[in-house]
Amino acid sequence: MIKIRRSNERGYFDHGWLKTYHTFSFADYFDPENMGFRSLRVINEDFVDAGQGFPKHGHRDMEIVTYVIKGELSHRDSMGNGETIRPHEVQRMTAGTGVLHSEYSSPTDETHLLQIWLLPEAKNLTPAYEQTAFPEEEKRGRLRLVASRGGDDGSVHINQDVKLYASILSEGETVSLDLADGRHAWIQLISGKLYVNGETLNPGDGAAISEESKLTLSAQADNTEFLLFDLN
Repeated sequence: MIKIRRSNERGYFDHGWLKTYHTFSFADYFDPENMGFRSLRVINEDFVDAGQGFPKHGHRDMEIVTYVIKGELSHRDSMGNGETIRPHEVQRMTAGTGVLHSEYSSPTDETHLLQIWLLPEAKNLTPAYEQTAFPEEEKRGRLRLVASRGGDDGSVHINQDVKLYASILSEGETVSLDLADGRHAWIQLISGKLYVNGETLNPGDGAAISEESKLTLSAQADNTEFLLFDLN
């Protein structure tokens, strides 16, 4: 069973310096039919003007993954981390008992990113931070594991039973993933055009997948980039 969440069905807000799309209910956007999917709670697609961003604010009891598509994002937090996140890098922050952080776009260019929140498998975890580069060539033509509970294959560690893959396909390329019994999946298409078990996704579309034993993903355009979540 595949349920498509079309790009134009998402919540959208234009704050001037920030254009943001909310796949699930978030902040001032409330949609009781879209409160999340399994442990996946937030997927925000943000376009942040150059030199703009989010001043210091707090989070707790959430696993936060940031995936920069274009530009760069400067991160500072109360754990003492100060990093810049660029395309083909993945940041994971465990908010746990509480953390403060700020995020600002490149001083010269707009930043396009996905910010993802996952519910952790336990509350009151010790706050933690991790950032890893996954070169483009590692994602070309395959599913590259970029986050997992065990930090497998060099992926960032995440405190939840989830595997997050990133991929970039050329037109005509196909990848597949077997889903174990009781597993679910979410696909978020960033660019290009993707066929998923006969369904068509366009940029910004998401797909909630249950009761499927295998996913076959075929690119119908060059530079088809997407994230794939294997969820419990």
